[in-house]
Amino acid sequence: MLAWIIDFSGILFSTILDVLPIIAILFSFQFFVLRRKVANLRRVIIGFVYVLVGLALFLQGLEQALFPLGRLMAEQLTDPAFIYGSLENFSGTVHWMDYMWVYLFAIAIGFSTTIAEPSLMAVAIKANQVSGGSIGIWGLRIAVAIGVAVGIGLGSFRIVTGYPLQWFIIGGYIIVVIQTFYAPRMIVPLAYDSGGVTTSTVTVPLVAALGLGLAETVPGRNALMDGFGLIAFASLFPIMSVMAYAQISQFINSRAAQKSSTKE
Repeated sequence: MLAWIIDFSGILFSTILDVLPIIAILFSFQFFVLRRKVANLRRVIIGFVYVLVGLALFLQGLEQALFPLGRLMAEQLTDPAFIYGSLENFSGTVHWMDYMWVYLFAIAIGFSTTIAEPSLMAVAIKANQVSGGSIGIWGLRIAVAIGVAVGIGLGSFRIVTGYPLQWFIIGGYIIVVIQTFYAPRMIVPLAYDSGGVTTSTVTVPLVAALGLGLAETVPGRNALMDGFGLIAFASLFPIMSVMAYAQISQFINSRAAQKSSTKE
């Protein structure tokens, strides 16, 4: 318990040092530029205390749970004894199709963490309010989650195979640019923002730990060269999926409108 308190105190102190510049900028502009008192100063100070303690607890949780758990799952799923049933059946060479459980786990963890992402919930609620209900909260969340799931699964495939990262990223953004010309204009900015909100508090730690764990356990991979890049997939593919969701919805609505007009 004493060791945990010492570790947490160090993390809390470093968190305070990180947040101090933000506090200094906010209060400097408030007092010296706007020249006004801070409304509800007591509540603001209490809120900052909550933020500092929450960030410190979150960072402590990352070190104790999420990062070790992600690496442990990657190690277990890439263990030859698990893949081939026993070490006797392992010939020493690995094929990308041997890691099907890894891809399935990556897809599942990408979908579930995105659904639980608080920042995505906030964006989906605001988009629903601003659009007057035309953009569904669950429709947007599921579309983004599908994009992240596909991206993480494809990114795991890239780590296993060792293919260059730039091939996937450049190809993905070419598709995004083409979609941008054909997707409804209302959804394009939201789609681009959806790629950013997915890489937040819940998704990033597990995805980063999964990537590093795969790169450390798959033969021939390098943790620095191959372990990073999964978050780029998690940012890119939701843009595609949200615009695809809007394009499919537009196509279905236009077909329904055509059928109703022909009946009349």
